[in-house]
Amino acid sequence: MAAAREKAGKPVKAADEAAVVRCAAGDGLIREERWEDSEGNVVRYNLAFINFHLFSRDNGRVLGYDTAHGKVHRHFAGKVDVIASASFQEIFARFIAEVDNLRKLEKL
Repeated sequence: MAAAREKAGKPVKAADEAAVVRCAAGDGLIREERWEDSEGNVVRYNLAFINFHLFSRDNGRVLGYDTAHGKVHRHFAGKVDVIASASFQEIFARFIAEVDNLRKLEKL
């Protein structure tokens, strides 16, 4: 895959995954999309926790982090905030911790 990254000279989608998770309010979905450069550095990503039982607007996205427009954005129940830059690993850990807490809720 590294050869494909170098040949293309642009970020390559390294992950496109979704997992259904059990939640107190009803099943939810964790979604991850991640793009990497030729050296394997994460250059763009989209993380989302979707649960229509907790939040029906914004296509059910309760929580999300993305790098749209070159800045890190945190989405929570329809509200969007730009947050300080951090590594993908830090954002991913924060996202998973928040999702773990949200999965315990029966409503927002």
